[in-house]
Parts: sequence; structure tokens; C-alpha cells
Amino acid sequence: MARTRDRQETRAEERGDAPNPVWFKPVMFGFMLVGLAWIIVFYVSQGTLPIPDLQSWNILIGFGIAFIGFLMTTRWR
Repeated sequence: MARTRDRQETRAEERGDAPNPVWFKPVMFGFMLVGLAWIIVFYVSQGTLPIPDLQSWNILIGFGIAFIGFLMTTRWR
């Protein structure tokens, strides 16, 4: 039984279907949550935080950070 599992894992690695590293899922969800938090902080602070000089560009930055997390979901196995 163990040999069969080893063969299946070896075949999966050869195809590129190897499982993600342990850090992948926390980083993916971290990007999504940080992006969401960035947008929420911008709205709650009425534009005085997180970076006041960027004004409405803070929304784009928040969505960009969250988008990185969503892009990572396409590589999640």
C-alpha cells in the first residue's frame, strides 16, 4: 500500500501537481484580508488613513493586494 502511494506522489510531482507548501494558504488568505482591511480602514477613517497623500488611490491599492490573493487561488492544490 505504501509503495502505491509513493508511486502516485511521484507521478503527481512529475506532472507538476505537487501539493502546495505549508505557507501557501496562510499567505493567500493573508493577502485577501490585508487588502480588505486596507479598504475598510480607508473608508472608516474618511480618507485620513492608511496613506493620506494617495487619497482615492488607496482603494486601488487595497483591491490590488486582495487581487494578488485571488490570483494565488488559481495555483492552490
